[in-house]
Amino acid sequence: MKNLQKLAGQTAIYGLSSVIGRVLNYLLVPLYTRVFSTEQYGVVTEMYAYVAFLIIILTYGMETAFFRFSSQSEEKSKVYSTTLISIVCTSFIFMLFAAVFSQPVADWLRYPNHSEYVTWFAIIVGLDALSSIPLARLREQNRATTFATVNLVNIAVNIGLNLFFLVYCKNIFDGGQSNWMVDTFYNPEIGVGYVFISNLIASITKCVLLLPWMITIKLDLDRVLLRKMFLYASPLLIAGLAGMVNETIDRIMIKRLLIDTIGEKATMEQLGIYGACYKISIIISIFIQAFRYAAEPFFFAQQSQNDSKETYAAIMKYFVAACSIIFLSIMLFINVVIQFVGPEFREGITVVPILLMANLCLGIYFNLSIWYKLTGLTRFGAYIALMGAVLTITLNYLWIPWIGYVGSAWATLICYAFIAIASYLFGQKYYPVEYDIPKIIGYPVAAVLLYYFSTFINAELGMLNYVINGVILLSFIMIVYIIEIKRSLTD
Repeated sequence: MKNLQKLAGQTAIYGLSSVIGRVLNYLLVPLYTRVFSTEQYGVVTEMYAYVAFLIIILTYGMETAFFRFSSQSEEKSKVYSTTLISIVCTSFIFMLFAAVFSQPVADWLRYPNHSEYVTWFAIIVGLDALSSIPLARLREQNRATTFATVNLVNIAVNIGLNLFFLVYCKNIFDGGQSNWMVDTFYNPEIGVGYVFISNLIASITKCVLLLPWMITIKLDLDRVLLRKMFLYASPLLIAGLAGMVNETIDRIMIKRLLIDTIGEKATMEQLGIYGACYKISIIISIFIQAFRYAAEPFFFAQQSQNDSKETYAAIMKYFVAACSIIFLSIMLFINVVIQFVGPEFREGITVVPILLMANLCLGIYFNLSIWYKLTGLTRFGAYIALMGAVLTITLNYLWIPWIGYVGSAWATLICYAFIAIASYLFGQKYYPVEYDIPKIIGYPVAAVLLYYFSTFINAELGMLNYVINGVILLSFIMIVYIIEIKRSLTD
């Protein structure tokens, strides 16, 4: 129980920065969906889909490799310096090549008049990849407070600049007024580009804050160690890329599959609506991200304990229970939550429960995937993710032309459920853990059934809906508490 309390404490600290940061970034959604049209927001959605792929490529599994080799080595500084030097070199090479070939890339993306987007995002991705290893070092040293501070400053800069450009400067300019700041820093023709500029400056700020953990290392590159880390990490790179296909390819395929049939404007509108409603599922993603930051080093540290498998099983059960509560909380009050996006975007509300449940399945997969990281059988992570990627691409290819972004949402759910099941089956063969399957399945199913039950009993009850839904939610939480927490305390 002490181990679980330690993980809960670490998750709370990591979660503080993650939750506050993601919530604050989430609050930019109502700004974007009111300042930009659905078509313009589609540009933001698409560009950040590509960023997700590039981050995976430029970190190439070295974060997890760093945790793995640090936990097994007495020379932790050498592991860190080797990892950091490798990432620094590849990041700068990438940024250089992207800047040189920005125009051809912009032409391929169908933004021929905005090659600057390519350059900006190359720098953003390069600096974020570079920053990932010092941040991993902070996690490895359990310096959660410092980690949280760096991330919160990064987020504050990003949000502050968004508000400066898109609220302060835009309102003054649109009102026919001006001052030296607006005249110096604002050009209405840049439009959505200010979202990217804000991110760029925030990434530079984060990198500067992490300089003390970069410039103080000894330039000690162990080629033998690096080769071993590459061998360990290469399947994780494949798994990461395939996993990112599962997570973001839908937003890329929507544009590619619809643009020739319904036109560019209508396609970007669909992409914008889907991207905005996808953001609502971010609430479960926030919890999963906070959990992952704390859990990955924790899982490696627990590996040598006699009761490690019991700990992993208990963590999974509590994790699923928490995600089920989050799902039910959002869906019971979806009429409130959906107000965060502009009126033009709300027609996409139908995909929200699908995407929430998809993210829950992804969280389960993350918990299950620890087996191949602990055993070193990382190739299985690549196999599973590749199978999921093939399934995702196939389903999107079949369903997007038929039912648009709704097909993408269902493809995401089916893919994540599939990879979770596949990871469980492989894991039970090579690293068996006695997970409480009835509860892992039962809690999400109960949450879904309670939500649909609520839609039937309170369709015409007005404000009384919220009272009834509150009672349903509290009842579910109390049942989970009685079954899990109270019983654990008694034991």
